[in-house]
Amino acid sequence: MTDFSEQGRFDFGEVEYSKATDESYKDPENVRVVRVLPDVVAIDRVFDYLVPEAWIVDGRAENLGIGSRVRIPLGGRQVGGWVIDDYVEPLNGVRLRSLSKHNGVGPSVEVIDLARWAAWRWVGSLSTFLGTASPPTIVKKIDFPYRQIQVETCSGSLAGRANRAFKSDRTVLRIPPSGDLTPIFLEAARMGDVLALVPSIKQVKFFARELRTRGIPVSVMPNEWAQAASGGMVLGNRAAAFAPVKNLSAVLLIDEHDESYQEERSPTWNARELVIERARRANVPCVITSPSPSLEALNWGELVAPQRSEERTGWPVVDLIDRCADDPVRSGLLSDALVPILRREDRSPIVCVLNRRGRSRLLACSECGVLARCEKHHVPFVQDENRMLICSIADCRQPEICGLCGSTRFRNLRAGVNRIREELEALARRPVMEVTASEEGKSLPDFPIYVGTEAVLHRVDKASRVIFLDFDQELLAPRFRAVEHAVALLAKGARLLGVRDDGGRLVIQTRQVDHDALQAVLHADPGRLTATELERRRLLKLPPYSALVQISGKSAAEFISRLGTPSGIEILGPRKDSWLIRADSYDRLIGVLNTVERPSGRLRIEVDPLRA
Repeated sequence: MTDFSEQGRFDFGEVEYSKATDESYKDPENVRVVRVLPDVVAIDRVFDYLVPEAWIVDGRAENLGIGSRVRIPLGGRQVGGWVIDDYVEPLNGVRLRSLSKHNGVGPSVEVIDLARWAAWRWVGSLSTFLGTASPPTIVKKIDFPYRQIQVETCSGSLAGRANRAFKSDRTVLRIPPSGDLTPIFLEAARMGDVLALVPSIKQVKFFARELRTRGIPVSVMPNEWAQAASGGMVLGNRAAAFAPVKNLSAVLLIDEHDESYQEERSPTWNARELVIERARRANVPCVITSPSPSLEALNWGELVAPQRSEERTGWPVVDLIDRCADDPVRSGLLSDALVPILRREDRSPIVCVLNRRGRSRLLACSECGVLARCEKHHVPFVQDENRMLICSIADCRQPEICGLCGSTRFRNLRAGVNRIREELEALARRPVMEVTASEEGKSLPDFPIYVGTEAVLHRVDKASRVIFLDFDQELLAPRFRAVEHAVALLAKGARLLGVRDDGGRLVIQTRQVDHDALQAVLHADPGRLTATELERRRLLKLPPYSALVQISGKSAAEFISRLGTPSGIEILGPRKDSWLIRADSYDRLIGVLNTVERPSGRLRIEVDPLRA
């Protein structure tokens, strides 16, 4: 049972608690008490407060209710919070303090309940999720007029599949990368008040503009939070999963495979799982789309795929460059087959992708052949743009000198983007621009060739060729979702090229031309990969056939010790100071984790880790 006897009296080691705001009602029969959750992550408790009698007299209390944002005295300071219960029966013998300020409207009762579930599901604090669900600015009241609109009727096979999808509770629409998504949004708008999520801010702006030109009332999150609560279509990225929707009629999630739907910071919640739960609670249709649906999505809903001719048209031509016959050291990263491609003149630029930052990820001395390694941590040095050798574990660095023979000449065995840019310029005989994620949001100057990590795929809108310089790195990545991530990466590249008839080509350098993932993309049929991947996951007891949680941080060992060995829970590790915990279901696994008392110190609980 929650203890309210020390209400408002937490010792934060700051100033002493003051009784200046304690209040006695002139009319004891008119007492109103609300229950408040402080906006302090470290305090996952609720406290009771009096609504000031002056607010009741002058009418300000009429706008106060469950979800309202308030300020409260707590531990000698003023903090924000949310009203999560109203007209609470006050406890005898407890002198309550009064609310300090009413900061306007906050999450609805429905969203608060959803946030409670999310806090349980991802083992986090409720205040974290209520913060995401709250407007970015103070909203005093919701007074936007609701407009009833007439949505135009769409024709075509995609519109027909979308229409059928919204008549079902749970549907997965497989749509080729260059498929036009507008008919799906229009079919969603016909349902009424709709929550629609897309992965990026750029896509949010694009679809908002497209829909508004067709007369659809769209509220873009988070800036139009109050307007969203008035009805219509609510559009946003991950955080919009908690958006207010007047009368939720349907949920639409675009590109469900995109990693941006999962929060990197703890708690690591996933917008896909959240909107699926929200739709289930509201008993409304949930439609998710993807060019290559994840296995979790396929395990959740009914797959609706396009006709083979339509799907093939939506993927570009794929060129596989087989490098099995090339010397892995002497030939370098750029094959001879790239020369005519890089020197080709075209109105759209060429985009080269290499998921290795810096100048070099692996160096060997040209004289003695010894790898350049950190003597302290025994890991290979990486080379930065200033040609310094840097340890990937700690801040150890040294000049470009071999520790064994003293030579200053090294062979680059695994080049990074910075070095490859120089090699591309020499090979193409044209200027090449390196694109980084740190400059996202800035417009790119016109260059014939761009090179970067996968971030370059988000910065360029159109390309004539997309070249993956070392795709084996993606296929052989040490994580169980590597193949899924690899196909999703190819789909991102394919989107820049347009449909097959546009003439763009997806170029992939690899030593595994027969890999299932590459063959699936080559034949424009991601479904070829599903059966083999599902069987592999089943044999290895990996999601969707199990539930996984990764525990890391300085306090991870103490947490695992407190967890013990509960029935039905398998603990794997440690590996690199982290543990994997596995169970048959999330209900079982999360239920156990929520009962373990957290030790002090840094602790990261990553539910359903993407990179495990």
